[in-house]
Amino acid sequence: MLRVVPLTMVLLLAACNKTPPAAPMAPQALLIAPEDLVSVQSGAMASGPPITGSIQPERRADLRAEVSAVVLQVVKDNGDRVRAGELLVRLDDTAIRDSLASAEDMVRTLSLSLDQSLRQWQRLKTLRESGMASTQQLEDAETKRNNAESELSAARTRSVQARQQLERTLSRAPFDGIVSERRVSAGDTAQIGKELLKVIDPSSMRFEGMVSADTIGQVKVGQGVHFRVNGYGPQEFAGSIRRINPSANPSTRQVEVLVAFAGDKRPQLAGLYAEGRIEAGSRLALMIPAMSVVREGDKAFAWKVSAGQLRKVAIELGERDPRSGQVALRAGLGDGDQLIRNPTSALSDGQPLQLQPAAPKSGASAGGN
Repeated sequence: MLRVVPLTMVLLLAACNKTPPAAPMAPQALLIAPEDLVSVQSGAMASGPPITGSIQPERRADLRAEVSAVVLQVVKDNGDRVRAGELLVRLDDTAIRDSLASAEDMVRTLSLSLDQSLRQWQRLKTLRESGMASTQQLEDAETKRNNAESELSAARTRSVQARQQLERTLSRAPFDGIVSERRVSAGDTAQIGKELLKVIDPSSMRFEGMVSADTIGQVKVGQGVHFRVNGYGPQEFAGSIRRINPSANPSTRQVEVLVAFAGDKRPQLAGLYAEGRIEAGSRLALMIPAMSVVREGDKAFAWKVSAGQLRKVAIELGERDPRSGQVALRAGLGDGDQLIRNPTSALSDGQPLQLQPAAPKSGASAGGN
């Protein structure tokens, strides 16, 4: 005979055997040291008009052909260093050498002719004083002498010009620098004015920037400038305004401002884009280190330490101070608030904190015996 077990007993047994759900684990406390924290503080922030432009050498030379000739040799190539007076390009000088030789031969011939004319004039002058030559003969000899002098002078001028043309077939470096652009090769025909090479002095780099004419009233010679150069990442460069162009560009309504680098730190490449800000003044603002800012799309946050816990606080940022690298804070935090200096993705809102005691100073004496 089968025994029937009541349903209520089965349910009761099942309830007794059921494992209760695990309780949620409390978040683990974050151990931080005093150097992991940074405080929001008021500070002086540089303010002034923005400046954009490029890095260009102050000493630069475009070497051009001064005579029409075929290029025989290009001694230096792009990137090669050159010394002042060093040969860079050699042009064909065959025709000019022929002209020089012809001019020098003419000078020698006319010099002999002039010597003969002078002796003839001197002889007739002596004879005229003794009455043995006519006035007409003396005048003719004097005219011949004058013509010989004029022809010799013209021949000497042609000789000098030919020698100068011969020198112009050799293009030399005007100063110590680097070849930045080679425009010809051996075999090219160089007409007068054709560009051969460009030479720049990398030690004379400067920031050639443009400032809006609307803000040019704030700009003065001697003001500091902080800027970044494309290709050098977050590295900051400093300089000062050396010269302000007295006229604005009629198309862009911008004014050129020349900025000299401060110190020896400067790019060695010309043409790089640069942008920064002129230090026309300063103002007080709450400042936050850029490394403490967490960006999520268009929003910015900071991890604030409050009552022993972490709080993810939305903040509104202003301009970046190029001198200190800090960012102005418009809203979200107050003066004296403590933040995590270098937040990571492992932090969570509401996470408890435990402050690690400061390490004892080195050399501290041990406890008493």
